[in-house]
Amino acid sequence: MISPVSDKLSKAKKRLLIVEDDKSIRETVREALVAEGYEVEVSKTGDEAQTRIFSQFDTCKKIDLIVLDLMLPNLNGIELCRRVRKNNIKTPILVVSAKDSESDRVLGLEVGADDYLIKPFGLNELIARCRAILRRSETNHQQPEDSSQVLSYKNISLYRQEYRVTKNNKEINLAPKEYKIMELFLQNPKRVWSRDQLLEQIWGIDYVGDSKTVDVHIRWIREKIEEDASAPDYIKTVRGFGYKFG
Repeated sequence: MISPVSDKLSKAKKRLLIVEDDKSIRETVREALVAEGYEVEVSKTGDEAQTRIFSQFDTCKKIDLIVLDLMLPNLNGIELCRRVRKNNIKTPILVVSAKDSESDRVLGLEVGADDYLIKPFGLNELIARCRAILRRSETNHQQPEDSSQVLSYKNISLYRQEYRVTKNNKEINLAPKEYKIMELFLQNPKRVWSRDQLLEQIWGIDYVGDSKTVDVHIRWIREKIEEDASAPDYIKTVRGFGYKFG
């Protein structure tokens, strides 16, 4: 068991970036996270945050988690998230937003956010979400890379070192979670996965969202890889249980 002292030290090594234009919210969140032992930086605009995120590897000040508001001046949070993922930056992103419709949450996840928290939120829940995302990120980095760098099934191939998927040698543009689902499926063709199993494998055991997110991501993948998403050849529904690939 990790002692409170060692746990505090491990958290102190984590650097978080808060991107929020509302001063009151920005300072309240910053103070709460600093009190938890995290090193915290803040950005007031999307442009300012983009500069900081893109320069993190040059400055040797790696960001471990981005807490991102969507409604920002100039460069909004959705576009910032999209640019970060397009440049293959895998820093985890927790979106916090007053936009609470299902379509807003789906869009946030689709462009690459790891989790979505609706305003107003409790600080304890925010801290719990941050801890969960950081634990998942740390676990993923500790897992050894599989010796097989190219996974294939029929005319679909996944190139693990390049983080890309092709069908008939044509590249398929997948969001991060979609890519991870495809990687899991290609590693385990014909295996049936329940929604809860997919949530645990892809989102982690600490994920507190709705299991319907699995169905949403499967639908998006089908639209990209199937000839007819309503009659899929690759990702099939196993009624009463979940999904299988192949």
